[in-house]
Amino acid sequence: MKKQIAIINGPNLNLIGKREPNIYGNINFEDYYSQLQNDYTEVELDYFQSNHEGDIIDYLHKVGYNVDGIVLNAGAYTHTSVAIADAIKAIKAPVIEVHISNIFNREDFRKQSYISAYCLGIISGFGLDSYRLALESLK
Repeated sequence: MKKQIAIINGPNLNLIGKREPNIYGNINFEDYYSQLQNDYTEVELDYFQSNHEGDIIDYLHKVGYNVDGIVLNAGAYTHTSVAIADAIKAIKAPVIEVHISNIFNREDFRKQSYISAYCLGIISGFGLDSYRLALESLK
């Protein structure tokens, strides 16, 4: 049976490929996700994106007891959301925190993560390849 892995993206990540290409690149996430699906046929991937904190929490609750792992880029909620941290803490699936940019090489507020303590690990600064590295660690 294939492992099931959910990829969850938070606010403004729907603009990948358009937003600050010098930081986030110029490939949109839907195209990158299609590439991941082609490259990782041995796992069943699921993708969800929302700009709303509650929707992300609801989705973590929905999949967090059913999937084998979660790749989470909480975007700016990484630095602000105790509620998402509590949701990660409550679920059973291991979560890998990912960031496209190196958050430790950016503004000071981005160096604080409320979710890291409840994640299996953190991958930051490898562009969209951060997602692939997270999938490798979960498969």
